[in-house]
Amino acid sequence: MEKTALLAGATGLVGGYVLEQLLDDSFFDKVIVISRRPLTVKHPKLEVILSEADALDQHADKIKADIVFCCLGTTIKKAGSQEAFKAIDYFYPLHLAVTAQKNGAQKYLLISALGANKHSAIFYNRVKGETEEAIAALHYPAFHILQPSLIMGERQEKRFGEQIAQKFSPVFNALMLGPLTKYKSIDAQQIAKAMLHYAKSDAKGTIRHENDELLKV
Repeated sequence: MEKTALLAGATGLVGGYVLEQLLDDSFFDKVIVISRRPLTVKHPKLEVILSEADALDQHADKIKADIVFCCLGTTIKKAGSQEAFKAIDYFYPLHLAVTAQKNGAQKYLLISALGANKHSAIFYNRVKGETEEAIAALHYPAFHILQPSLIMGERQEKRFGEQIAQKFSPVFNALMLGPLTKYKSIDAQQIAKAMLHYAKSDAKGTIRHENDELLKV
C-alpha cells in the first residue's frame, strides 16, 4: 500500500535531514513538502507546495498524506515578537494538523522541545506545551511528540547563544550521566532518524519521546 508523507519545515535544520531521509526511504512512495520558497532538491517522488504558512487554506485540497512531519520552529529573536513566534510554533502546526486530519492523515509527528509545558513560566516552553496539548486534543490515531534538548548542526542563520552552547556541548555531554542523560545535546540528523523510526511504528495514541530516548534510536 502506497504511503505519502507530508513535511512542513523542510528548509530548517532538522527538516532538511527529514526530507533527505524521506526521499531515500522506500517506505514512502510520495513526499509532499510545504515551503515558503522553492527547494534546490529535485526527486521523482517529491512534490512541493509553495505557500506562506498563513495561506494553507488556499492549498487545503493538496494537503493529503498518511503521515505528517512537522519541523516548524523559530526563536523569538528571529520571529521578531512573541506574537509572531506563537504563530509559527503554535498556530501553524495546529492548522496543519487540523487540515491534514480532515483529509485523512492518520499519524502526526511534531518536533517540540525538552521542557515543554503549558504551565511553564518560560514563554518558549509554555508555547511548546500548548502546541502539544492542542494537537493531542485532535485525537490522531498516532501522535508522536519529539522533545530534543540542544540541537547540534550547522544552521543557515547564526544563533549566537546556540553557537556558544554547541562549542562547549562535548564537555557538558561528558558530565550528563544517569538521569541527566536526557539533557545531552543531540545532532539534528539523529532527530530526523528518530522521527522516521516513529513514523513507521505501530504505536497508537499520544506518545512523548524525550531526548534520551531520541539518542538511542
